[in-house]
Amino acid sequence: MAAKKKSGARKSSSKKSSARKSSSSRKTTKKSTAKKGGRKASRKKSSSGKKRTPNAAFMKPMMPSSDLANVVGSSPMPRTEVTKKLWAYIKRKGLQDAKNRRMINADENLRPIFGGTRQVSMFEMTRLVNKHLRNT
Repeated sequence: MAAKKKSGARKSSSKKSSARKSSSSRKTTKKSTAKKGGRKASRKKSSSGKKRTPNAAFMKPMMPSSDLANVVGSSPMPRTEVTKKLWAYIKRKGLQDAKNRRMINADENLRPIFGGTRQVSMFEMTRLVNKHLRNT
């Protein structure tokens, strides 16, 4: 009986080794194939259909400084509205850089807001504008 158990153990180990060989050969074929195209982003639709509630901190009306008021107006408004009005001003005046659209060229109204620099990244812009907003 002991001989049968040993031979059975050998068979199972031989099966495992063949499984390992086939999986390693599969891995090499996967590596050699090139991926075509990028990933497609799939959005999940919410089953309830409810709209997201905005963050209260972003919707709080804030008073713009006098420099910022020259561009967006002097009435208190949320930061989201300030950003929208600032972008409308930039588009209206054509202040985006022609080669690098992420850069904004400051005119005489935007230069004091941007700390005196001539050109600012769109990512820096919101940080610089927040310095010119205060609570009402």
